Amino acid sequence: MEKHNLTMMTEFILMGITDRPELQAPFFGLFLIIYLISLVGNLGMIILTMVDSRLETPMYFFLRHLAITDLGYSTAVGPKMLVNFVVDQNKISYHLCATQLAFFLVFIICELFILSAMSYDRYVAICNPLLYTVIMSQKVCWSLVIMPYLYSVIISLLITLKIFTLPFCGYRVISHFCDSLPLIALLCSNTHEIEIIILISAGFNLVSSLVILLFSYLFILIAIFWMNSAEGRQKALSTCGSHLTVVIVFYGTLIFMYVQPKSSHSFDTDKVASIFYTLIIPMLNPLIYSLRNKDVKYALKKLWKILCNILLSIYK
Repeated sequence: MEKHNLTMMTEFILMGITDRPELQAPFFGLFLIIYLISLVGNLGMIILTMVDSRLETPMYFFLRHLAITDLGYSTAVGPKMLVNFVVDQNKISYHLCATQLAFFLVFIICELFILSAMSYDRYVAICNPLLYTVIMSQKVCWSLVIMPYLYSVIISLLITLKIFTLPFCGYRVISHFCDSLPLIALLCSNTHEIEIIILISAGFNLVSSLVILLFSYLFILIAIFWMNSAEGRQKALSTCGSHLTVVIVFYGTLIFMYVQPKSSHSFDTDKVASIFYTLIIPMLNPLIYSLRNKDVKYALKKLWKILCNILLSIYK
């Protein structure tokens, strides 16, 4: 169909992960397991950091909101992707596509700044330990999460409304979920304005959050270098280990996806990268923090004992 031939767009066709019928069932099982692990892990992290008194610190406050953002954008994409494995034709309605894009952008943008807030928290904890409770007050912590939420909602609504108020062409096939760049390729009108908005916002989001991260860890490394005790160095590094692992995985994937030259892109590699940051990373984050963190492991054991005692009292 010619690009200039406009139609009333009511739905989009999703290309899906694979077009080979024999792989639909195995992929459905694999991604269902990944999504369920992500769901249980992030919900568990949210509940643990709310109910356990040992985890009522700024670090775990930010970890709770990291779990919320992970759960948010994986749920925006995951369930619809799973449905598409078991239906004959992968379709998503016009309004559901707009909703999916809006929620995905809110949580993925917010995660960038939550990770930055977590790096600032680690900087204060290591470089200014005596003033930590004063600097990282409850008011400051809430400010550092509310501002990213408000900002990400504004940017998400701006991009979503700009895209979905422009006319689409008859060609309506997109990748496995509604992302901004594949949707822009289907627009029939001049897309220069929306492309500039996305370029500026993406550049600002990535650069500003990365600058905060890099400076925080630069000062952390300087502080660790000047420590006299090897035990103190080890303790300081261990408090940053989980967060640094999450940062490297998350930013590494985004940089691979969006910063590499256009000539280096291929549909298959972009699809794998997008699956990685929309489903795999939200699954890995709670695992990284639970496996590397003594307080989280202790809280998990404590919660497990409470649940076992409740179950035993019910069946007695």
